[in-house]
Amino acid sequence: MTMFSELATKIEQRNARIGVVGLGYVGLPLAAHAGKRGFQVIGLDTSPGKVETINRGESDVDDVPSEVIAHLRESGHFEATTDVRRLRACDVVIICVPTPLNKTRDPDMSYVERAADDIARTLRTAQLIVLESTTWPGTTEEIILPRLEATGLKVGEDFFLAFSPERIDPGQTSSKGYTVDNVPKVVGGVTPACVEIASAFYSHITSQVVPVSSPRVAELTKLFENVFRNVNIALVNELALLCDRMGISVWEVIDAAATKPFGFMKFAPGPGWGGHCIPIDPFYLTWKAHEFGFNTRFTELAGEINVQMPRHVRELTIRALNQHSKALRGSHVLLLGVAYKPNVADYREAPVFKIMELLEEDGARITSVDPHVAEFQAHDGQTYVTTPLSDDLLQSADCAIIVTNHDGFDYQHIVANSQAIVDTRNATRDVREGREKIISL
Repeated sequence: MTMFSELATKIEQRNARIGVVGLGYVGLPLAAHAGKRGFQVIGLDTSPGKVETINRGESDVDDVPSEVIAHLRESGHFEATTDVRRLRACDVVIICVPTPLNKTRDPDMSYVERAADDIARTLRTAQLIVLESTTWPGTTEEIILPRLEATGLKVGEDFFLAFSPERIDPGQTSSKGYTVDNVPKVVGGVTPACVEIASAFYSHITSQVVPVSSPRVAELTKLFENVFRNVNIALVNELALLCDRMGISVWEVIDAAATKPFGFMKFAPGPGWGGHCIPIDPFYLTWKAHEFGFNTRFTELAGEINVQMPRHVRELTIRALNQHSKALRGSHVLLLGVAYKPNVADYREAPVFKIMELLEEDGARITSVDPHVAEFQAHDGQTYVTTPLSDDLLQSADCAIIVTNHDGFDYQHIVANSQAIVDTRNATRDVREGREKIISL
């Protein structure tokens, strides 16, 4: 029996043991879904606290209920560990680690490299390795493949290697009807055997697998999906800046345009980009493009526009305070929302950090409120604690800024009890009383 047929049989019979490296917003939903499909799953994470939480049957990811983890633990389909040696027992190993930017906004591949080194130390025959972390085209073959083949095993014969981009939308995927099992999975393998065996595995996980010709195609597919959003968000943000000067509501313009049943896709402006993908992925593409002597000017221009939005929020705050003859220096500003989008606890790359920095530079006193985030950590390592929302807090603040439009906020009540409001999300669109207090993005 060949290594391919051995692994294919295990996958078909769901006897294959699945290893998931990185149990965050991507890895934990994938691990839970594989467990629900009958596979035995070993989750690997460097955080002992996270491992202990999961092994208690609890979840720290919005999209995975704790009762799901508890059930998988009780049935023996899922366990978490910090021991990388356990990867040798896995037939399929999926890498779901972070791919951030470093201080110079170049790709930081240290997490992927560490995962690849760990897998190489435990690699054996008849294993499938899949990278799901978003990255630049060429990562799978240029970073992971050499490390694995340095063991003496040959890709496509002894082991199999592929890239399949994650398509997780934290906090929104399930609410919109999109889950791990019905979002199409793009798969690119290093060899034809690699894409075939990877597709066979994902066919047990999702309802549609989309094979492509190479890992680089799959890697670039993911980047293009997020660059598409980046560019369109920049377009509406630029429109918002123009509408502000023209005295026109950008929200009314967008809503009117969205009535066209063809040739238009609705995007919304905001206080700045956030999340792990949109603020980061375009830089992965522009970084790699330089290797080919190509400047992705459209993508870079979009980034320049989006990073300016927190400064616009500061200007709107100054305008709101001016209406009450107050200066920003010394004013108490209340930030409503820390997460980068509504109804989640995810504050990665959230615009609130830059907004806080700009306001504090001008001497404002900041209080932050978020029903989903008890505390959050800035890039410099400083930890901030949020404050429960109260009437006293609203009334004592000189200005409240709606940074994140959580459903849990009562916007009519917030407007009624606030002195001034800067609404960056059009969250107060249905509020009728007290509109004179509101300045919208």
